[in-house]
Amino acid sequence: MTDTPLPIPLNPAPRCHALLPCAGSGSRAGTAEPKQYQPLAGLPMVLHTLTAFQAVERIGRCLVVVAPGDHFLSLDDPRTQLARCGGATRAQSVFNGLQVLLDSGADNSDWVLVHDAARCLVTPAQIEHLMDACAHDAVGGLLALKLPDTLKVETAGRVAATVDRSDKWLAQTPQMFRIGALRAALAAQADNGFAGVTDEASAMELAGLQPLLVPGSAQNFKVTYPEDFAMAEAILRSRT
Repeated sequence: MTDTPLPIPLNPAPRCHALLPCAGSGSRAGTAEPKQYQPLAGLPMVLHTLTAFQAVERIGRCLVVVAPGDHFLSLDDPRTQLARCGGATRAQSVFNGLQVLLDSGADNSDWVLVHDAARCLVTPAQIEHLMDACAHDAVGGLLALKLPDTLKVETAGRVAATVDRSDKWLAQTPQMFRIGALRAALAAQADNGFAGVTDEASAMELAGLQPLLVPGSAQNFKVTYPEDFAMAEAILRSRT
């Protein structure tokens, strides 16, 4: 793994790159260090995530965006690159990472799959499923899960209403869009601090586009709270 942008071979066909924003502090996880570096099944969480993407041959480059001064990761993999340009928000980290890809030879027409480092249970099959679904789509899309539970509106700790869940989805990652289109969508929100940009799909929505919803898996959850670690560890160990 290297910090120096590596040239991407010229190729007239759109290529696929992965981008993992990995600069968060993980404050909700209640850990002493960023949660993406917490050990799960014998490895730091982010390495499980990277392993899934490295197993997908169609992905030519995996860029991991970490915070400046972050020296935790050190791997020797020609398809994986570190970029110490993480920002204060996820959107800023993704925006900076997209520029690194372009500076190293990626094309605006190339695809980028942005994935949460803390979604360490994603599988190569799920990544391939998204790529197949979006390969010929004009916009791109994201893995998502139909809302399985009844959704309530709360007022002062009590139920105020029940929301119709028939058209509700839980957004997951990866989220796959053209580099140029995603960068333009994020750039349009930069002046207001990326307010309202909670993921890449929301940035595309603000640009007037409608990303494709691709069915994902309930196991592809984001490790966020302390109790999530035990569940993720159990799933990882069951796979091996």
